[in-house]
Amino acid sequence: MAKVIAEKIVEAPVYESGKQVEIKHTRTMQDASGNDVEVVDYVDTKPVEDAISQCEAHKANLEAQLTECEAELADYIAIRDAE
Repeated sequence: MAKVIAEKIVEAPVYESGKQVEIKHTRTMQDASGNDVEVVDYVDTKPVEDAISQCEAHKANLEAQLTECEAELADYIAIRDAE
């Protein structure tokens, strides 16, 4: 699944955080002719500060998973290379 992120222009009322973002969650499907087409599953609208906070938390989670994966890989390699 992919995301298309754009600034959401809000006329009124003005939200506390100022700017809003619109996030379109998309996926690729094939139409009846077999051509790939992008389909929007759903659209989120949220304050840009909330989106940044959520993305930073997701990044930290992924970095932790990467650290665990690298340690696991080192263990596998050590077992493979042991005589």
